[in-house]
This record gives sequence, structure tokens and C-alpha cells, in this order.
Amino acid sequence: MTILTCSSIGFLLGGIPFGYLVGRLILRDDIRNHGSGNIGATNVARVLGWRWGSLVLLLDALKGLLPTWAAARLADTHEPDSMQIHFAVATGICTILGHMYPVYLRLRGGKGVATALGVVLILAPKAMLVAVAVFAVVAGVTRLVALASIMAALVFGGVQLTLMGNSALDVRNLSLTIFSIVVPLLIIWRHRSNIVRLVSGTELAVTAPVAEDNKSESDAGGG
Repeated sequence: MTILTCSSIGFLLGGIPFGYLVGRLILRDDIRNHGSGNIGATNVARVLGWRWGSLVLLLDALKGLLPTWAAARLADTHEPDSMQIHFAVATGICTILGHMYPVYLRLRGGKGVATALGVVLILAPKAMLVAVAVFAVVAGVTRLVALASIMAALVFGGVQLTLMGNSALDVRNLSLTIFSIVVPLLIIWRHRSNIVRLVSGTELAVTAPVAEDNKSESDAGGG
């Protein structure tokens, strides 16, 4: 019951659509009607600017981090050593799924990258640091956040499994092994439309916010 409760709370907290809420607050409109049509931090940054995008990124990461951290602390206090990681992993996965398929938005959620970042900060911080470095390099060179996210997800899974080595198949670590395979695949699956656009060369790069572009065009017309 404890692991079910933690997972359920994680799913509900993960489903809080901060990008959607910021869009409603600032745009007075559904953020999904703008940019790439996603509620994630990247689209918020694309439409409203990096100040709001960074806020959404932070909030989405925190809703992954806090439930996972709380489940880990609860398990550390009340569960045997062999079960502790499973509580945190189950909660973390459900939190990511909550973001991807929020009950508050009829299961139309984000890609899960920022929320997964918060989760892996607790579960696998070393692999997370490598994945973040890869994300930063790819995003900085290409300006394509979708490509950077896909590469970071793949690198995270590979690095974490490598770090675990032979212990990856131990019963104690099996849930983390499954996490390291399933979550990157889920993130890639959620980016399937981006992959199509990447292949066709039509994927949106993150440059100036749409709102600023529109304002600039309006000012130019007025001049």
C-alpha cells in the first residue's frame, strides 16, 4: 500500500501542467495553440521567452525531484534495504508518466524531459550529469532541443547501465535497471513527431520567442 500511495501521489503531482498554467496566466490562452503545441518548458520559452521557460523548467523538474526524494526518505526510514530503491523508482516513473499523460489535461502532456531530470537527480546523479553535459553541447551547437533531449536520454541510459555493471541484474537494483531502459525509450517515443521533423529538416529551433518576433514585425510595420 505504501508504494502504491507514493506512486499515486507522484502521478498526480507529475500531472500538474505548469507550462499550461503559465500560458493561461501570461498569454490568457492555451500554450498548446502556439509554437510547437507542447506544454513543456521549451515551447514556453519559444513563445514567451526564456524567463518563463526557465520557470517552467524549474517547476517541472521539482515535481519530479520532490516526490522521488520523499519516497526515498520514507523507504529509508520504514523499509528494508532491499526495497528502498524500488520505492523511489516506482514513484519517479509514475511522476514522469503523470507529466506525459496528465489527468488534468485529458492525458495531453509534455515530453517528460524536465520531470525526468528531477527524478534522476535523486536516482542516478552521476549519469544525469553526463546526460546534462551532452544535452548542453548538442543544444548549444544545433539549437535543436528535441535532438538534444533524445541524445541525452540515450546517453543517460547507456551511462547508468554501464555504471551499474553486473549489479544491474541484482534483485535490489532491478527496478533502477528497468528505469534506465524504459524511461529513455518513453522520452524518445514522446519525441516521435519531433523525430519526423528532424528527418525532414522542419524541426523548430529555439531562437527568439515567437511573441518577440511578432512584436518586432509589428514595430517594423509601424515604422
